[in-house]
Amino acid sequence: MVVAKMDNNNTDNRIVFALSGFSGSGKTTLIEKLIPIFRGRGYHVAVIKHDAHDFEIDKEGKDTEMLADCAGADIVLIEGYRDSDIKKLGVASSDTGYELPGPADDFEAIVTDDPSHFDKVTDKPVFDRNDVRSIADWMLPAFTHFDDEGNARMVTVADKDVTHRSATAGARVLVNPHTFELIKQGRIKKGDVLTVAQVAGIMGAKRTPDLIPMCHPVIIDGADVKLFLNEKDNAVEIKATVTCTGRTGVEMEAITACSVAAMTVYDMCKAVQRDIVLTDICLLSKSGGVHGDYIRPDKEPISAGVSISNIL
Repeated sequence: MVVAKMDNNNTDNRIVFALSGFSGSGKTTLIEKLIPIFRGRGYHVAVIKHDAHDFEIDKEGKDTEMLADCAGADIVLIEGYRDSDIKKLGVASSDTGYELPGPADDFEAIVTDDPSHFDKVTDKPVFDRNDVRSIADWMLPAFTHFDDEGNARMVTVADKDVTHRSATAGARVLVNPHTFELIKQGRIKKGDVLTVAQVAGIMGAKRTPDLIPMCHPVIIDGADVKLFLNEKDNAVEIKATVTCTGRTGVEMEAITACSVAAMTVYDMCKAVQRDIVLTDICLLSKSGGVHGDYIRPDKEPISAGVSISNIL
């Protein structure tokens, strides 16, 4: 059975999940609750309801025909167990003895009526089946700032654990050799470029929620902003680390600190050079939170050199 067919041909970028569990685990009920949430956020949803054993997108026959019928969908939910690369959401309950149709670690996440039952079984996310909004947010992590009617909202973090969190971001300001020497020698008329930019970066970290609409106000434990002079590239390189103990991370605070520090370098130097370039503003690493640690794999470390630093 296929529901919610569309007319367009969105087949390459759609999200496909298989909800896998034994009969009576609650798969159908979960799908019925997810559909209005996804539709409320503006997505076209299709559901394939069958056993889905050995389901593959490119498999010839019935399954391919069923998936083709869902060509216009942004999200396809498949009810049933399958043995392919499609993401699997395991569904288990007391009615099925908390058994899953495969090892717990084979699933991207587990939905159950008793999450504590899987505490020592897997490190994958485990959701209470009644917390459908969190399940939907997890399935669409990039779009959690929309409510069920498609309106912007600040996501709730009330149910998250309070943990130590840290984030480090970087940025570079590219100047010409003349401007670089003025910065290095402290001859910019507005004052000490590195010191002023450093203070601005710390202020930016503290004022992030005032600038980013959906960013939670966070009491940060510390903000460490460092500026380096990279003589080889005629660049001012910036590195900011922000820490907190709370329910949400400080990636935005670290990125804002770097951005504001970089803009301050531009402001301090624009009288002598207009074509200054602000570049490479990015998250370098983070730790803490449900999504675990992250280290940017393709980013060269900020170079050592002439630097200043201050800790809030």
